[in-house]
Amino acid sequence: MKKSKEYYSNLIYKVNGAAIEVHKELGPGLLESIYHKCLKYELELRGLVVSSELKVPVLYKEMEIETNLKCDLFIENGLVVELKAVEKILPVHEAQILTYMTLLNAPIGLIINFNCTNIWKEGQKTYVNKLYKNLN
Repeated sequence: MKKSKEYYSNLIYKVNGAAIEVHKELGPGLLESIYHKCLKYELELRGLVVSSELKVPVLYKEMEIETNLKCDLFIENGLVVELKAVEKILPVHEAQILTYMTLLNAPIGLIINFNCTNIWKEGQKTYVNKLYKNLN
């Protein structure tokens, strides 16, 4: 199945729904690792294919570099999700997700910050790159 902008829009909607469910149950104030485990479980309950702590490959002049880069969640082999439990999303967090999207050849990414009052309004932000712009 060729993935489209509509496919990714629906996928983002499902992931946000799962994040809202986790946030509703747990609220803000916990460690990122707790939200990570709960969100992974919630996504799997919803039938999504989820890779957790996926090692991000770095190629430098055709040589793979050994790194400790890990993507929090890689969903349906196309959506990068980075989880945070911080006061606010910083430019370094945005740079991180954009880099992971590039390295994983993913057209879309999502940062979810569980340290907020309302996930839908203030706790999530979607990022796209040139791969996304080339989708139908």
